[in-house]
Parts: sequence; C-alpha cells; structure tokens
Amino acid sequence: MVRILIADDHDIVRTGIRSILDSEPGWQVCGEATDGHEAVDLAKRLRPDIVVLDLFMPRVNGIDAARQILRDKPDQKIIFLTIMQSEDAAREILEVGATGYVLKSDAAHDLVAGIRNVMHDRFYFTARVSNMVLEGYLRPDKSAGRPILGLTLREREVVQLLAEGYVTKEVASMLGVSVKTIETHRANIMRKLNIHSVAELVLYAVRNNLLQSPSSNWWHAAAA
Repeated sequence: MVRILIADDHDIVRTGIRSILDSEPGWQVCGEATDGHEAVDLAKRLRPDIVVLDLFMPRVNGIDAARQILRDKPDQKIIFLTIMQSEDAAREILEVGATGYVLKSDAAHDLVAGIRNVMHDRFYFTARVSNMVLEGYLRPDKSAGRPILGLTLREREVVQLLAEGYVTKEVASMLGVSVKTIETHRANIMRKLNIHSVAELVLYAVRNNLLQSPSSNWWHAAAA
C-alpha cells in the first residue's frame, strides 16, 4: 500500500487529486492538509510514503514546508504540484530535496507517473518543466544575479505571515512565541533586506515566491 498525503489550500484541487490517486490499485490518500503548517504536522504524524505539496499555501509555503518535513525525515519523498511554471521554482524544488515537479494543468496524466517514478527513487518533472530547466542550463547567464533570500527558516515564516496580512500578535500566536520575539524577527528582517515598511515586505515576498500574491488585507499588517 502506497500512502499519500495531499497538501493544497483549495478544496476542489484536493478532491480532484484524491479522485485521481484513489483510483490507482494499492494507493491510499492517508491525509489532507490545507496549509503548509498542517502539512508538516501531518507528515510527522502519519509518515506517508509520498507527500504531494502545493507550492503556494497559507501560513507556511510549500518550499519551507518541504524543508521542515525533510529535516524531520530526510528520506521523505515529495512531489510538488503547482500552477507555477518557473525555472527558479524548479531550482528551489531541487535544492530543497524534493524529487518531483508536476504542473496542475498536467496532473490528470502526469501525477500518477510522477509518483511511480519517485517511489522508484527517480526524479520526475513534467515535460514542459524539464524543457524549461534544460534551456536554463544551456543559458546559465539567465539566472545570474538571482536574489538570495538570506533569511532563516523562521524569518521566512514571519515574512510570509506578515505579508498575508496577519498582525504581529497573530503571528506570535500562530508560531507559539512571544510578541517581543516576532518584533525582534521583524526588525532583523527589515535590517537584512534593507526595507522600511510592510508594504515593501509584501512586494519582497511576492517577488521571491514566498506567497502567490498580496492578500487583500495586507494593509492591515502595515498598521500593526
């Protein structure tokens, strides 16, 4: 039995993925997570054979969730399922230690193949992504000067939550630390990135794929 954990913040996507995977003999969806934080927790408790992660999720994004999952279980097999077709995303997915990258538009015919390959310790990238990565290696100057985050894992979590519109007190509660600790993280982040407002922080988060787009209430965080 191949046990699979699905992590995506959209109910309809999780339902579609479950339908695809449950139709495969010997496969079982053992859990569903609605955000990156829940994905990390369920991966630790359920110990699935495969984790299927969305790249953009609330609270903790897919890259940082994968990093935490692999820190707890280095041999965990992870496939990213995302709408984002990006050479930078492919690079980050490889660097974090995941072995699969499937576009949501290709899920109906590629996700099953991806899981089968990854279960046999092979990398699997959707054809369009593979071609894009190959072109990137043939034109290596394209990635020159790519921004480096330079933030700790906890600082990246704080950036994402602030950019999603949560105020300092809410971020402290979600991460289980004091308000003073979050204020210190926030000050360190601003200093490292040489930015001076939450509005700039939101733009930084979007440009560096820490979230897909600014939340509708991000200005609330700016006043916190």
